[in-house]
Amino acid sequence: MLVSDSDELYNALLTCKLLENSPEYWWPGYGTIEVVFGVILTQNSQWKKVEISLQNLKDANLLSLENILACKQEVLMEYIRPSGMYKNKSRYILLLFQAIKEEFGDFESFTCKVDRRWLLSQKGIGKESADSILCYACKRAVMVVDAYTNRLLQALGYEFESYDDLQDFFRVDDAHMTALFHGMIVEYVKNNSHKKVVDISLML
Repeated sequence: MLVSDSDELYNALLTCKLLENSPEYWWPGYGTIEVVFGVILTQNSQWKKVEISLQNLKDANLLSLENILACKQEVLMEYIRPSGMYKNKSRYILLLFQAIKEEFGDFESFTCKVDRRWLLSQKGIGKESADSILCYACKRAVMVVDAYTNRLLQALGYEFESYDDLQDFFRVDDAHMTALFHGMIVEYVKNNSHKKVVDISLML
């Protein structure tokens, strides 16, 4: 069964009360620099392992622009080792924050002025990572679409040829709603088997 639009899907997911035990806008540290670290660390990693790395960075007082840029890559690698691919990820983190410093001066200016094109020009930042930063760090109405999103829409009868086509399905112009929408999709698919994913159509 096809949903007619993204509003119908949003309302169906809302009835499931999927985010009752989650942070206010699903991603921990919404609107802060912590999100940018988390976006890079979560690439090809489990969130539980990312949380360990983030806690290491918090304990070392490295979740700030100035402090992370003063950190040597070899030291950063050890803090984020639990997330895997720590050599590449440490490099991407330092390159990104150095570029933020040079281009925007501080994190607050970055969140106000950055655009998707600039993010996509940075090493280690693809479409999903760029949109996650825009949505959860910069509080923009940018819908993140990922493997969970694609799985749910496929189960509902949709097929998309590209990331951009999948993203175009979602018409949301409110930043907070966008954050919650993606969070509900992820939680729904994580918490249900493939068979039960299809069963969401029964609520529509």
